[in-house]
Amino acid sequence: MVVKLCLDGKIVNIVSAFAPKVRCDEDEKVAVDRQLSEIPAEERLIIGGDMNGHIGRTREGIERVHGGWGVGERNDEEERVVDCAVSFYLAVVNTWFEKKENQYIT
Repeated sequence: MVVKLCLDGKIVNIVSAFAPKVRCDEDEKVAVDRQLSEIPAEERLIIGGDMNGHIGRTREGIERVHGGWGVGERNDEEERVVDCAVSFYLAVVNTWFEKKENQYIT
């Protein structure tokens, strides 16, 4: 779902997205990227939702998108989340705040 708002003369797209599970086919996995690519680059983009992945604790090479407070190790599915953030100049916001151990995964 996408909600498009005009705030102070700027267009802001708020996207509620849920990434496909590991066993889904490739077409479903690229659907979110495809829809995001239709949003003009000059418009702001905010994504909230379950991206079905942990981007890991390591932020080397992705410091712009990863705040340093991730969990675990990255695998192929989580790499997709990182690639999406890099491609659309986004940040994975929940990695920018330290959490208690019982708050890492819900």
